[in-house]
Amino acid sequence: MNKYRTHNCSELSEKEINKIVHLSGWLHRKRDHGNLLFIDLRDHYGITQCVIENNNKFFPLIEKSKPESVLKIIGKVVKRAIGTENLDLKTGKIEIQIQSMEVLSDAKELPMPVFGEQDYPEDIRLKYRFLDLRREEMHKNIILRSKVISFIRAEMLKLGFLEYQTPILTSSSPEGARDFLVPSRLNPGKFYALPQAPQQFKQLIMVSGFDKYFQIAPCFRDEDARADRSPGEFYQLDLEMSFVEQEDVFNVVEKLMVNVFQKFSSKKITNAKFPRITFEEAMLKYGTDKPDLRNPLKIHELTSLFTREDVKFEIFKKLVKSGSIVRAIITKDTKGKPRSFFDNIDKWAKEQGASGLAYFTLEKDKEIIGKGPVGKFFSENSLKELMKKCNAEVGDSVFLACGKKKEIEKILSLARDKIANDLNLIAKDQFSFCWIIDYPMYEFDENSKKIVFSHNPFSMPQGNINNLNLDKPLDLKAYQYDIVCNGVELSSGAIRNHIPELMYKLFAIAGYSINEVNNKFSGMINALNYGAPPHGGIAPGIDRIVMLLAEKENIREVTLFPMNQNAQDLMMQAPSEIDDKQLKELNIKKDIKNN
Repeated sequence: MNKYRTHNCSELSEKEINKIVHLSGWLHRKRDHGNLLFIDLRDHYGITQCVIENNNKFFPLIEKSKPESVLKIIGKVVKRAIGTENLDLKTGKIEIQIQSMEVLSDAKELPMPVFGEQDYPEDIRLKYRFLDLRREEMHKNIILRSKVISFIRAEMLKLGFLEYQTPILTSSSPEGARDFLVPSRLNPGKFYALPQAPQQFKQLIMVSGFDKYFQIAPCFRDEDARADRSPGEFYQLDLEMSFVEQEDVFNVVEKLMVNVFQKFSSKKITNAKFPRITFEEAMLKYGTDKPDLRNPLKIHELTSLFTREDVKFEIFKKLVKSGSIVRAIITKDTKGKPRSFFDNIDKWAKEQGASGLAYFTLEKDKEIIGKGPVGKFFSENSLKELMKKCNAEVGDSVFLACGKKKEIEKILSLARDKIANDLNLIAKDQFSFCWIIDYPMYEFDENSKKIVFSHNPFSMPQGNINNLNLDKPLDLKAYQYDIVCNGVELSSGAIRNHIPELMYKLFAIAGYSINEVNNKFSGMINALNYGAPPHGGIAPGIDRIVMLLAEKENIREVTLFPMNQNAQDLMMQAPSEIDDKQLKELNIKKDIKNN
């Protein structure tokens, strides 16, 4: 028999009444009733209530034990008195009459409580993460993460994929973020890079003749933290398939996502076949390529309305003449809202850095009018045209924004979420997936004033590859796609460019010479010259999937040992100083300049 326990702290029930049992765990909570002392003993599995009388010789020892001390309890299982049962616990109908106990490990005064789920400063939570992880909700999140990963592995094997591991030490590659670099002791002055993603390796696996690859892959990017992004490292379900088109990848991922989200949540999945939305349509209707489809509000193009003679809204008309655009959000759910509701939306927009949101409500007495600060600038005929363009009806409210395209997309995307949340329009009991497709191959970078890849540089362009119009690169679309759920981008993916001659041409448009391509992507470009199958893939983020399933807003709530916003591990005190001996071995000298 195990000397520490015969049962765990969630196993015991009325079936074990009168049995002598051994339990071990943490002192979760203590309640002193004078002649009786109740303690809740907690382990990984659950909680069992134990009770000791004041005439027991172990009473003083338990009485002075601090919360989170580790105890071993020996005692008899007895039925709880009627009215004292706790049906929220699996063990809630019984308790343990303590006969003897042993302190396996004393706990000091706690820097933060484990009992209860109250908020605590993040720096304390991260410094004492091992305590934070003992809390019920955090513990459940990490268990959920483990179960999700195990389930995904099993599902991938069912779908005919095999798991392979790719290198962690590799070469630097322009994936879009900063690399983490590792100095080479044996090759002075040279550096490895930790992989931002196994992108080139998984493509090389396909070139090597394997058909379906997957991996729960660690990825490393020197990025700033966000609520949905960990600084430093994260995990993704990396997958790649040979001899496939875009729809083949979609079919696999849709099947997997539906199974995962149905397995671990009771929320409804709105469409088993995920909607396909072009990038252009997403930016027009939602102002973002990460739309939350639980939100029914859409954005409408109205620039042409402000060229009409019977529209007298001169501020917008002048801006339109100088190249600005006008777009609007229409909502049907503002009936009875006071003017302060609309004014607060306008004020909020200004706080986001926009010039504000003009607004009015469509009403009809003898004729259709716009009721609100700017409604008087619109004739009935212009309002009828607006209603036609936007599928609006009398009673609907109109929020207008005017400015440069990117500015309008940004503010109306935010406003769409703000208004829907204020009006409780978001369907919280749903998971709404979609694919964003037809990304442009290139975009114009305003900072460098150059054409750059907009997505993945290894993607296959759309169209007849033997007759592409490379003179108009900004018109080229690519077989690139994102999968989005509830406004969270889970992954980007693409059908890959497996033709080296075409790759040289496409990289040349982004300013890469043949030599630069050969040097930066030597393994890839060399392999493609020896017979490469058409292939494609994607890499959904494990952290973001679990975040959605756990209904958390911050990815650190579903990560075992995350860093803080400054990419610091407060618990292990990383990054840390390296002594001169280690630096000398690596042929490195520090030259830190004070800002």
